[in-house]
Amino acid sequence: MPFDRSVKIAPSILSADFANFGAEIRAIEDQGADWVHVDVMDGHFVPNLTFGPPAVKAFRPHVKTFMDVHLMIAPVDPYIEAYAEAGADMLTAHVEAGPHIHRTLQAIKATGMQAGVALNPGTPAEAVADVLDLADMVLVMTVNPGFGGQKFIDLTAKVRKVREMIGDREVHIQIDGGVDPNTAPLVVAAGADVLVAGSAVFKGGSVEAPEVYGRNMQAIRDSLT
Repeated sequence: MPFDRSVKIAPSILSADFANFGAEIRAIEDQGADWVHVDVMDGHFVPNLTFGPPAVKAFRPHVKTFMDVHLMIAPVDPYIEAYAEAGADMLTAHVEAGPHIHRTLQAIKATGMQAGVALNPGTPAEAVADVLDLADMVLVMTVNPGFGGQKFIDLTAKVRKVREMIGDREVHIQIDGGVDPNTAPLVVAAGADVLVAGSAVFKGGSVEAPEVYGRNMQAIRDSLT
């Protein structure tokens, strides 16, 4: 996928109907989703348990855009190959998940996937300074990872710092946590270009009423103009 800094909306299917993932993915893409965001949690690195490689493999045939898989797990390295085989386009690992994030990003890139590096709210931007040449994306968490629907933590100063550090590198800045029409303009103005939104996209909609997803995404886009 060619690099561009236009703002992309990546609905988190953690907020979708778990009994109907294929139809939900098709619905959000038909309604204008740019990426599909998959939150992987292990009940250890974060206090929740979600999807493994078999689920990502099951999602893959339904995703026609770009499947962005966010690993909230520790350790990461033993599972990289499995997520590559499952069909992830990008795999994001947390800088806090292990002692060797440089090695982890190298291993992700070696599979042919794009590599993202994530920062928890309490982790400074400087933690990724020495891996930006390996990263395709920096994910700035604006909630503490583990659950959807949390209140946005204003970390726009960190986003601005990351954007400054990236310079002219072709590296996306993704925001995950509490993104909605009120918060999206703050992070985009600071330099973000990929917005993960869960409840803000899925609220009020369903596969029977997918136009609600479209309206919710359009409301986020309209807030940026």
